[in-house]
Amino acid sequence: MELLTLFFIAIGLNFDSFAVSISTGLVVKHIKFRQATKIALVLAFFQALMPVIGWFIGSQVKDYISNYDHWIAFGLLSIIGVKMIIESLKKEKEEEKKDFNPFKPIVLIGMAIATSIDALIVGVSFAFINVNILFSAGLIGVLTYIVAMLGMLFGKKAGKWFGKKMEIIGGSILIIIGIKILLEHLMPNTL
Repeated sequence: MELLTLFFIAIGLNFDSFAVSISTGLVVKHIKFRQATKIALVLAFFQALMPVIGWFIGSQVKDYISNYDHWIAFGLLSIIGVKMIIESLKKEKEEEKKDFNPFKPIVLIGMAIATSIDALIVGVSFAFINVNILFSAGLIGVLTYIVAMLGMLFGKKAGKWFGKKMEIIGGSILIIIGIKILLEHLMPNTL
């Protein structure tokens, strides 16, 4: 897989983390750098771990479905992308509760798992295409850290205006990459 494609997948996966980080910045307006770093590191750890777990699962079944692997990668990325777009278009149920505390371990781990489920599914699709999983997971983790730190900073400033729109962009990127993978397998000499 091309480095640029992998980079865009990593960016697409990070829009959930970005939205959560913006929300954290909105709720905890006076967040300290050390606190923000802790949140960003936990988000990055789970975002990097989940593709590895997914890749391992996908590797176990790869030989059985190698004739359909490009369709599975396309389907998984498209489903994730559509899901992100639909979720971003839903009305926000309730503004952040005042008792929301992203520093509580259960809340922080919950946020990290919730934002990295998509990365688990992408990891499954990585097993079907030529991907260095450790490099990919590292790139996803590093970008997640950067995106989370920027999101918290952004949330302190102007996050309410952009949070959900970013998920639409992330979902669209994943769908486009899924289409690209499908087309590369259906028309290998033209792309």
